[in-house]
Amino acid sequence: MTDISDLEIPGAWVAEPRIFGDDRGTFHEWFRADVVADKLGHPFDIPQANLSTSREGVVRGVHFADVPPGQAKYVTCVAGRIVDVLVDLRRGSPTFLQHVAVELSAENRRGLYVPIGVGHAFGVPAGAGQATVSYLVSEGYDPGAEHAVSPLDDGLGIDWASLGVQEIVLSDKDRDAPTVADVERGNVDGVVLPSWNECRGWEKELRLAWEQAQQDAENWEGE
Repeated sequence: MTDISDLEIPGAWVAEPRIFGDDRGTFHEWFRADVVADKLGHPFDIPQANLSTSREGVVRGVHFADVPPGQAKYVTCVAGRIVDVLVDLRRGSPTFLQHVAVELSAENRRGLYVPIGVGHAFGVPAGAGQATVSYLVSEGYDPGAEHAVSPLDDGLGIDWASLGVQEIVLSDKDRDAPTVADVERGNVDGVVLPSWNECRGWEKELRLAWEQAQQDAENWEGE
């Protein structure tokens, strides 16, 4: 992992790995815990890793989790190609309801960091074949804390037509997901968008806990 570029959504970034190739194939460092910890200011704990396969036209998301603790993600596409979309769902954020799209593929091997409180979705464009996506996540699966808003919500303005497919394929959950406006009006029981301050506060707690752990280790070594 050599280059990290911040995205327009605060806290989100893309890692561009250095890929080594020869007549056998390629090699690269897919994930470096120390590099990610330096970027975040705390370790990225990985209690669960997920893998999905999706055919052309499939759209997954927009998914998010209750904060705290939320669920940060480190996403990469290991086969095929996807258009990955991040939606800032953090109420009070300077980029609230804005989104960014990043192409992840087996060729570019990018790693995409999705901070807590930011919605995540992706679609498989025409001509990409089957895509296999890996997610490293900071919290294990908790169905009671995980939610979705509609990827087709006009209020989000995501251009899924750019996928170039005749039909978008959604799960029942994503097809029936509410709009952001419905959630904001309190029309969806048990679903509340995370707040910018809650997300920043939780991330600050993680950084402070890590700083304290490092200080404790230094003091112990000095005894």
